[in-house]
Amino acid sequence: MAAEPNPTIVLVHGAFADASGWSDVIQRLSALGFSSYAPPNPLRGVIGDGDSVRAFVATIDGPVVLVGHSYGGSVITNASAGAPNVTALVYIAAYVPDEGETLGAAGALDGASNDFADHLMVRPYAGQPEGDGDAYVNLDVFHEKFCADLPADTAAVMSVSQRPIALQCFGTPSGPAGWKNLPSWYMVASQDQAIPPVAERAMAARAGSTTVEVDASHVAFISHPQETVDLIVAAAKGA
Repeated sequence: MAAEPNPTIVLVHGAFADASGWSDVIQRLSALGFSSYAPPNPLRGVIGDGDSVRAFVATIDGPVVLVGHSYGGSVITNASAGAPNVTALVYIAAYVPDEGETLGAAGALDGASNDFADHLMVRPYAGQPEGDGDAYVNLDVFHEKFCADLPADTAAVMSVSQRPIALQCFGTPSGPAGWKNLPSWYMVASQDQAIPPVAERAMAARAGSTTVEVDASHVAFISHPQETVDLIVAAAKGA
């Protein structure tokens, strides 16, 4: 009897990053026989970004495991609702909002707080709604606050090539939550200074996620690629 084919892995980056951050994870997944894609996340609004990823997933034949980092977690939460071929969700130091919940509220679960928002700068973008703008992490704290466990030269390149996120993403209520009907796995980054680890643990517990914890900064998928791959494979097999 032929073995069931591996699901396709779709990797969704978060704010201040891009799909290239998944490079090591993609190579390791390929060596294990998994096909993967890392589509661009528009970073324009949680509902629209979720629609964009859902449309991408609809072009893939067979089962899909959605993986989201940071803000990408809120995107896969929305994208997976109404996506019949998604079989599992994997969150890497990510937001896991409930329906109607904003990122700010999700990041404050269990009384969590940090000063990450104080280190953002805002630039205008063409056609922005009134009060919106593109948020970037200030260059002088990017290494410390976003990717402290990466080499300084790597962090320097990431800081000047970061993808901005529209401010409206932080305050828009999330849509239906796919994690309510799908199994999920979560990686907590215990040294995260972008999303408080306390909130990460709370979101994972609320979603009933199988949870692991690594001693990592916010970019755990870059600094701990093997642990990330192990969690993805566990989700692919567990689903």
